[in-house]
Amino acid sequence: MGEAYDDGPVAALRRLAFLLERAREDTYKVKAYRAAAAAILPLGDEELVRRVAAGTLTDLPGVGASTARVVAEAVRGERPRRLDELEQRYGGPQVAGGHELRAALRGDLHSHSDWSDGGSPIEEMAMTAIELGHDYLVLTDHSPRLKVARGLSAERLARQLDVVDAVNDHLGDGGFRLLKGIEVDILDDGSLDQTDAMLERLDVRVASVHSKLAMDAPAMTRRMVAAVGDPFVNVLGHCTGRLVRGSRGTRPPSAFDARAVFEACVEHDVAVEINARPERRDPPTALLQLARDVGCLFSIDSDAHAPGQLDLQVHGCERAEEAGIEPDRIVNTWSLERLTSWARPR
Repeated sequence: MGEAYDDGPVAALRRLAFLLERAREDTYKVKAYRAAAAAILPLGDEELVRRVAAGTLTDLPGVGASTARVVAEAVRGERPRRLDELEQRYGGPQVAGGHELRAALRGDLHSHSDWSDGGSPIEEMAMTAIELGHDYLVLTDHSPRLKVARGLSAERLARQLDVVDAVNDHLGDGGFRLLKGIEVDILDDGSLDQTDAMLERLDVRVASVHSKLAMDAPAMTRRMVAAVGDPFVNVLGHCTGRLVRGSRGTRPPSAFDARAVFEACVEHDVAVEINARPERRDPPTALLQLARDVGCLFSIDSDAHAPGQLDLQVHGCERAEEAGIEPDRIVNTWSLERLTSWARPR
């Protein structure tokens, strides 16, 4: 008999998926746990007990041998052995510093769902944000030009906004709000890849460069300064576009006049994103310090594409603390009311 466990099999499966996502493991390893959780969620306790006794859990679509073992152990009130293993491997602190600042964050302004290139439904992202203690999460799926990421047309985005309303209605007035947002592409001339009418309907807008990252520095500078000056832009996302490690390989940072871009951010009250994904570390340290000295606001964001990745923010918090950035200059330490007031179109 293992250690006692009374959280139930769905919670065990969700926690396993969360830990794998937090560690940025391959998606196929995660999907098995989330699929099994979805398969058993509608079943009553009596049916689960019966299936465990009969050995028929794997007859359920989405439940395999390994996930059935997790379910069976949890149904018997035993702590699943796989959960113990992953808690020991991945459940500890991710970084040495940044924990005080992480405790001060009220939300996350950059996240993706399965409406674009994320791996989980909107409601699962929202529930995980609540479990992490957030007051708000901004859903920022991609804009239409980024076809490889299934970017949202104006019509799809409009439908998504109705879903966000439904999720908030379902969650009720529990102190958490899912905010309407977008990660909008900065086009070659600095314009934004979504209609003004749709951008007007959003709470927060992150603008990022995803194409022609090797554009020559003067043109990239003009492009980014133009985007920052757009009255709808609130956050400049992963400003250099670099990758320093990870399954996608590495990518050098874009070249641009960082001082000119950051001065434009100060002029137009746009926050510079500290992208917390370890494979990005964007902006690089020298640019982060420059943005600090120029007087920029910041947003520490997970850029999560799966629920467990929402827990990556502490990586960005460690970098912000090392740079000596005051918490009040980080917009997602602000209350919901202050944040949404600041984010209204200028």
